[in-house]
Amino acid sequence: MTDESAFLVEARRRFIESQSLIARAVAQLDDEQFFRAIDPESNSVAHVVKHLAGNMQSRWTDFLTTDGEKPDRRRDREFILDDSDTRSALTERLEVGWRLVHDSLEALGPADLSRTVTIRSEPHSVTAAICRQLTHYAYHAGQVVFLAKHLRSSSWQTLSVARGESEEFNRRMRDSTSG
Repeated sequence: MTDESAFLVEARRRFIESQSLIARAVAQLDDEQFFRAIDPESNSVAHVVKHLAGNMQSRWTDFLTTDGEKPDRRRDREFILDDSDTRSALTERLEVGWRLVHDSLEALGPADLSRTVTIRSEPHSVTAAICRQLTHYAYHAGQVVFLAKHLRSSSWQTLSVARGESEEFNRRMRDSTSG
């Protein structure tokens, strides 16, 4: 496998990881928690989901051939919820966004990584544009997990190694790879 092919495989894996973290965190929230902002200057999970969906729609539609900031995108509106922004509508928009991400990545070949794309008129190699989106989505995945954990408090079901379980987890990992 070439370095370019390995990068594409790893990028897809990391996008799936962020998608899974967001989905598993959101699944633990009831509707009220999904829309609750923890203070007036903070975004709710719903705001973050709406923003991610808008970003994905803009960045990944015609990824190789048009600017990643589409002229019809209204980013500031992604942080304002209206009556049409139901939980089901927002989560469906996010799923559409994830499909765009995955379909776009699947269509790329190793030779595409050195091509140039633009985001807000700024040129990026395809590799740089993918890395930019990976970090952006991981950043927001962390926000969603933090908010969900805060809102669920003692009812939170961990998405990774539980507190106080690191040694046992590490032992199981060593045992599973030593055989």
